[in-house]
Amino acid sequence: MNPVLEEKKAEIISWIKLIIFSVALALFINNFIIVNAMVPSPSMENTINMGDRLFAFRLSYVFSDPKRYDIIVFHFPDDETQLFVKRLIGLPGETVTVRNGKVYINDSETPLDDDFVKGAPNGDAGPFVVPENAYFFMGDNRNDSHDSRGWVNKFVYKEKMLGKVILRYFPPFKIF
Repeated sequence: MNPVLEEKKAEIISWIKLIIFSVALALFINNFIIVNAMVPSPSMENTINMGDRLFAFRLSYVFSDPKRYDIIVFHFPDDETQLFVKRLIGLPGETVTVRNGKVYINDSETPLDDDFVKGAPNGDAGPFVVPENAYFFMGDNRNDSHDSRGWVNKFVYKEKMLGKVILRYFPPFKIF
């Protein structure tokens, strides 16, 4: 056979192998390592804006539990086909109450630190008793956030969490 033809055939096979390997690697990373998410609403402004593209690390909670204030991508409890991005506020076993826009845990007299919240939050909600293995979420734009306060299924269970947000890659790059 013609050596030039053999060389072309080997190069094409090499490219096909490279493409198959690249697709397999991308699928593995997307399904087991990271979550690629886009923020569809202004509920997390000014921390994360509508239209921002994020990566969340799927392995964040394999060997540890989520922590208060983590920003997490999860399946929306009222419609699991949707992905939501919110800030974790209430931990398992806690009672979360919102008074005059401030969040109180277990009837504390001191509200949670909320220096990341957009504007002056208002409104009352709760009390919400967080079940074991479940979490209570709120958006940073409290006055314009569809979050645990208004959901039919108020809590997100750990197995529905996809990952902790680690970086915004578009529009500007930002590490969380």
